[in-house]
Amino acid sequence: MAGLEGQPAFGFIGPNWFASVMGTGIVANAAATLPVQLPGLLVFARIVWLLDVGLLTAVVAATVVHWRRHRATARGHLDDPVMSHFYGAPAMALMTVGAGALLVGQPVLGGSVAVYLDAVLWTAGTALGLWTAVAVPYKTFTTHDVQSDSAFGGWLMPVVPPMVSAATGPLLIPHLPAGQWQLTMQLACTAMFGLTLVASLVVIALIWGRLARHGPGAAATVPTLWIVLGPLGQSITAGHTLGATAPGVLPSPYGTAFEAAGLVYGLPVWGFAMLWASLAIAITARAMRAGMPFALTWWSFTFPVGTVVTGTSGLADVTDAHLLVVAAVVFYVGLLAAWLTVAARTAHGVYHGHLLKAPA
Repeated sequence: MAGLEGQPAFGFIGPNWFASVMGTGIVANAAATLPVQLPGLLVFARIVWLLDVGLLTAVVAATVVHWRRHRATARGHLDDPVMSHFYGAPAMALMTVGAGALLVGQPVLGGSVAVYLDAVLWTAGTALGLWTAVAVPYKTFTTHDVQSDSAFGGWLMPVVPPMVSAATGPLLIPHLPAGQWQLTMQLACTAMFGLTLVASLVVIALIWGRLARHGPGAAATVPTLWIVLGPLGQSITAGHTLGATAPGVLPSPYGTAFEAAGLVYGLPVWGFAMLWASLAIAITARAMRAGMPFALTWWSFTFPVGTVVTGTSGLADVTDAHLLVVAAVVFYVGLLAAWLTVAARTAHGVYHGHLLKAPA
């Protein structure tokens, strides 16, 4: 790794590395939810999920080595006004792999093992995500040096994990004992839906204001604008999955009301997601023409787009609208193209050591 230039290989493994696990896992999970199933698609999704399990293992191992050998640097991540926000990535990575176990991994693991794995990873990811949703904003409010142009897409990372919990938790509801266990999961996921929704609206407004007053900013941070699609797409997905389980858990008329709310909420938010996607494409194309450098922030092109795929697929499932079916497929093709590009460039950067150096 000549590109390391004498720096330690595990000296700068931050929580942002877990974005690669998120971005790979959503390729598998989104394939399982598509409203059209092509021959071999689920086999492909299963292979990608197995790859993601290996990737999660590798990133966790690298993080452990980093903490053992470079404890001072590792402890400094939470105090860094940029890196601290990416502590949301490990939580979402765990839940993405866990959801994949149920969506595509059961033929490999068996039903009971898949449920157990998802339960463990969902619980760990949810606990970590609730911590980041409090701890990182608290650090931002009390100790970080925040300027009028500091807001960027990464500010959403610590508050989005509870929405991932809300979107994936319903997968476990049929496997829980009927009664209070299922009711508790339904209510907890709904509360976490609200937690992230309100916090995300605040942060998105701050990002919009920063763009209007200060412009897109440094080219390396432009990909993080795509993170805004994450809470939007994931909330549409959560509205669909929570609506699907609500009639069997909540008493009438609330169960059917939640089922209807998935569509009533999801379609308007999908419209705003299309607006933001258009703006993100335009700003990214502008940055590309100016020579946008490759960085780990490019993984922002994957997971957020994947949540738009799962959200759109949920809306298509409810409405059977051809428009939404086509949109889901188009977004999935874009997700595949982005994932292949970013994964290849990440592997190249790791092999040559460029991505393992101290961040500029």
